[in-house]
Amino acid sequence: MAATSAPVALGWPAARFDLPGIDGRRHTQDTARGPNGLLVMFICNHCPYVRAVADKLVRDTDELATLGIGSIAIMSNDATTYPDDSFDNMKTFAAEHGFRFPYVIDESQAVARTYDAVCTPDFFGFDRDLTLAYRGRLDASGRSPDPTARRELFDAMARVARTGRAPVDQRPSIGCSIKWRA
Repeated sequence: MAATSAPVALGWPAARFDLPGIDGRRHTQDTARGPNGLLVMFICNHCPYVRAVADKLVRDTDELATLGIGSIAIMSNDATTYPDDSFDNMKTFAAEHGFRFPYVIDESQAVARTYDAVCTPDFFGFDRDLTLAYRGRLDASGRSPDPTARRELFDAMARVARTGRAPVDQRPSIGCSIKWRA
């Protein structure tokens, strides 16, 4: 079932988290951030929307890192009901796509609820003060890996790195709904 993130008021501070990563370490918003900001991505392994853009996530986060934007991916789905999203499968998925950003699990789903994440993928871009500047989609490709789609997320976060401000025009993410525990 496709879900669309709702427009939110920008300007709120990044919620604190401390989550275990597939690398065996714990990660926080402070360890993941760069000097010019932080991109928090809610993703999972099984969603066709995420699978279609996984390689673009690597490309964009690598380029954003050179601009001082750190990135972290959070998997908040109920892995009991959706075993494709298990911790072991997170490791496999990350290795298949060459993730160089931390990929962490939000087993309690508390972080997703705090961020009001709706779908996978869902993106939250914070400036150097960890204030929300961008809540939008990666690009218009949806479930297609369309390499020609305009890089909306990248362009917005590159602007945040340069000026501290994101564009006003932000389109909501679309993807699979987060799989909440019953």
